[in-house]
Amino acid sequence: MDRKRVASSNVASIGYDAPSQTLEVEFQNGSVYQYYNVPPGIFDAFAKAPSKGQFLAAQIRDRFPFARVG
Repeated sequence: MDRKRVASSNVASIGYDAPSQTLEVEFQNGSVYQYYNVPPGIFDAFAKAPSKGQFLAAQIRDRFPFARVG
């Protein structure tokens, strides 16, 4: 999945696959997680959020199934 770099102290890059509704997040420490069944609107809001870490914690992390993939 292609990811784009973001300005964040915690998140290094984010990517999204619309057909599968899979969000991929690379953290500054190098770990990569995929979050599943994430609606496009949530990804768009995440991409535009001034604080990626706060948005991830409040709107994504405990709301969608995920797996560490890297």
